[in-house]
Amino acid sequence: MIQWEISDGEVDYNTALEKMDNYVQKIISGEADEKIWLLEHPSLYTAGTSANKKDLVEPNRFPVFETKRGGQYTYHGPGQRIIYIMLNLRERNYDIRKFVNTLESWIVHSLDDIGVKSQLINGKVGVWINNNDQPEEKIASIGLRVRKGITFHGISINVNPNLDHFDGIISCGNKGNGVTSLKKLGIILPNKKIDEVLLKNFEKNFRVNTKFTQIQS
Repeated sequence: MIQWEISDGEVDYNTALEKMDNYVQKIISGEADEKIWLLEHPSLYTAGTSANKKDLVEPNRFPVFETKRGGQYTYHGPGQRIIYIMLNLRERNYDIRKFVNTLESWIVHSLDDIGVKSQLINGKVGVWINNNDQPEEKIASIGLRVRKGITFHGISINVNPNLDHFDGIISCGNKGNGVTSLKKLGIILPNKKIDEVLLKNFEKNFRVNTKFTQIQS
């Protein structure tokens, strides 16, 4: 069974890391089910294992957290839907590349249901919006870590964050690309509706028929 946990309010980043770390250990030891955790963070920057210090343009703008997830610098804050993904890769026979591709497809299909046409770009992780004659803009980022076959960290979707906050970093090392959000694209939806769409498409893309246990925290 996969738990689907939704947290109200902003969750402190270190608190979230500790909770994920402890939960992953429980999955490894067979004490807990897999989990998808949806939440928001206060404004902050995180650095993945491939982060380049030169990409931290304004180091004093927000707190900066060094993480062990893949990827580079990104921003988290109010108006973003954070999706932490604690799943067992071994049970699904996925390699990490295939798993990331499935995550990206999940978000593309979910955005399509919301009314936003998005795309993947060869060689770049995440989900992008075609901006006509201008460089593509990123709407969703992905950064994962795997421990003994269990994934954690995950995805951030820009629902209605303050996009100016991305100016303090070169987001994901993409100097030639910008960022966008559902709000910037003219889509205004409550998180509850977005969560419903995400759940439906998760079941479709991951081909799971199991019943979800939803937890409000």
